[in-house]
Amino acid sequence: MSSQHTNHTADVPAVGADSPFRQEHVLRDEAPQFVLPLVVRIEKDGPPARTDALETAARAVLVLLTDERALGEGEWAEAVRDWQDARIRKVVRRARGAEWRKAGTLPGVTVHGDTSEVRVFPPVPLDGWPKELAKLQVSGTDLEDPEPVAAAVEPGVPVLWFNPDLDMSAGKAMAQAGHAAQLAWWELTDAERTAWRDSGFRLAVRTAARERWAELSGSGLPVVRDAGFTEIAPGSATVIADHPALRARL
Repeated sequence: MSSQHTNHTADVPAVGADSPFRQEHVLRDEAPQFVLPLVVRIEKDGPPARTDALETAARAVLVLLTDERALGEGEWAEAVRDWQDARIRKVVRRARGAEWRKAGTLPGVTVHGDTSEVRVFPPVPLDGWPKELAKLQVSGTDLEDPEPVAAAVEPGVPVLWFNPDLDMSAGKAMAQAGHAAQLAWWELTDAERTAWRDSGFRLAVRTAARERWAELSGSGLPVVRDAGFTEIAPGSATVIADHPALRARL
């Protein structure tokens, strides 16, 4: 069964009845489950900045979704459709040195940030990871920003706002940023998608002030609610996708 999310976004409200991020048991729970693997490069002597890694992971998800191999009859298209027909899962693992080089030999796309490198791979069965990725560690992705992150964001740049009351590892937060970017993508028109893609998927990640989070939570913008598999409670609102095109329609 093909996923309606890959074509006409107007058919599927991101936080509506058919959202793969809903917590209720629905038919997509009966489908074979897939996961989107992301690997972040973390070398001992030069780890990436946390915010840059989150932004790069979000862009990597969008790059994968728009790769010609993930569309139509492309070699990744069936896996992407199957993944989007089930629960939307992403797992971030870390690699360095030889591990990173081996991961780079597998089909995928490496996306570069200012200080970070994230490689995204086509979806794999939940219990069918390639051995080069299965042995990589999920833990150990606790990154820091060496300098304070500017609160201001350039006008017109989409912002993925994180819940100020939740504490997540960088790996968990990278996956959540990817979810938020994907929710925004599903809600955009073709023209709006083209404009975002042409910008190189410019976006920013910020942690909202509490009063800002309260405002965003009632705005109608797409909200990621976590399934609760790791770190945080099921149903927790983690990220709100504030894309200018979506805000204009509120």
